[in-house]
Amino acid sequence: MSEYAKRLLAWFDVHGRHDLPWQHPRTPYRVWLSEIMLQQTQVRVVIPYFERFVAALPDVPALAKAPQDDVLALWSGLGYYARARNLQAAAQRCVDLHDGDLPRDLDALVALPGIGRSTAGAILSQAWGDRAPILDGNVKRVLARRHAVEGWPGTPKVEKTLWSIADALLPHTRMADYTQAQMDFGATLCTRHNPVCLLCPVSTDCAAFVQGRVDELPTPRPSKVLPEREVTVLLLEDRDGRVLLQRRPPTGVWAQLWSLPQLDVDDDPVRWLQGHAAGLVDPVEFDTPARLAPVQHGFSHYRLRLHPLHWAGLAPHHGVRDNDALRWVARDDLATLGIPAPIRTLLLAPRIALED
Repeated sequence: MSEYAKRLLAWFDVHGRHDLPWQHPRTPYRVWLSEIMLQQTQVRVVIPYFERFVAALPDVPALAKAPQDDVLALWSGLGYYARARNLQAAAQRCVDLHDGDLPRDLDALVALPGIGRSTAGAILSQAWGDRAPILDGNVKRVLARRHAVEGWPGTPKVEKTLWSIADALLPHTRMADYTQAQMDFGATLCTRHNPVCLLCPVSTDCAAFVQGRVDELPTPRPSKVLPEREVTVLLLEDRDGRVLLQRRPPTGVWAQLWSLPQLDVDDDPVRWLQGHAAGLVDPVEFDTPARLAPVQHGFSHYRLRLHPLHWAGLAPHHGVRDNDALRWVARDDLATLGIPAPIRTLLLAPRIALED
């Protein structure tokens, strides 16, 4: 066992996380689900979502056959919803190709939707104790510092170097603990900002620490200005307090989730309403809506600014009917649907109109 692995495991035995719900029991399905949920999401946020998810869908076959709305509702609030859609698609493929189980093979795992090499390594090492490296964001940061690897870790050349290092450091025993130790170490000590080098178990072997370059490494991602987009969303409530939701398209942002009807800021909302008033011969008159405070939401590739328009107390003669893409939903039923986090926040926030 390398000296690095030995020291890291000794640190993990005392300071590591040993009571995470996916560790008890540590099955392939539970490990896989946790790894997908933990992508771009902190452990403390994931835990309640994980517990609800496995309670409702305890294994691969249950996930494979569940209605997609149920899966998205369980995921609602975690963001990056492609993860949930890929998760179910992978489960369905496991049922079709692997007798309802995750395959114990690197290439077969990577062939499943949403599973990359690092996630596959985490599943193999934690579920079966197989000798497989991982290279998530925490591990990239730790190895880039320890070996003074120059360049942004997102580039293929730098990533290839880090994979080689990660593979060379693997121990031959305690692979599940070693994998968890790497993630815990990067999350709690060797953090992006203000790493706790004085408590680090491997600082004497860390090139960045010895050279005084901890703040420089890993090389930051080249900065870029994110574009901004503004849209109008329609918050429509009928006399019973039900809200009109619209199914998002099958591809793109928030694909297949239920959201508020969305228009370009230059579009006429009344024309949209009249266009969806099914079966009416004459145009319907709509009161002037209340303008609510804008809602900001950031994606990885752009920033979105939502401008809500609120109509309350719509009567049946306004004629917007349920169909495949539109649904009137009682507030008590909102929790049963997959709804984007900023939209859910808007639905639950007090209605405070802006002055014209």
